Amino acid sequence: MTGWDQRPFETKNLFNPAFCAVVLMRSLKAYAVADPKGMPFSQSVLILPLSLHNESRDLLLKHYKSYLLKTFEANPQLQIGLPERVTEMLPYTFEAFGLAHQADCFEVTQEGRLLPKARRLTPDIDGTDETVACQRAAMLLGREFAKIADRVTVYSALGIRP
Repeated sequence: MTGWDQRPFETKNLFNPAFCAVVLMRSLKAYAVADPKGMPFSQSVLILPLSLHNESRDLLLKHYKSYLLKTFEANPQLQIGLPERVTEMLPYTFEAFGLAHQADCFEVTQEGRLLPKARRLTPDIDGTDETVACQRAAMLLGREFAKIADRVTVYSALGIRP
């Protein structure tokens, strides 16, 4: 990972670890509401690539009342470049998790699931339209991943080999 002072200005703004941590925590919290066991780590790495990517986020939010698997099926363009985006976003995901863990925002269970800690995230979502949309998309993904309750199904629906 490139040092913070050596990153381009755009990268610093787009993949700010604090913002990415908030996006991830929104997703973990939404998942935990539907499934108190917590989100599997393997699904958490999908959150940033889907919620920060403009086209993916717009499609997800446009079809928020539909089942997520139906949205994936009806919009195969979500799969284009997703495996590469997930791989490219891993360092930023790890950096965000590191910051969130340092701030004591979540815990890792014995089963390797991620559970948000109570009251570490404000319930109000504010900011620019785009930052609010990123957080809402992350919440949608967290809730829907919990409803699906199967990592292999989520990965297969996205065209990624688990």
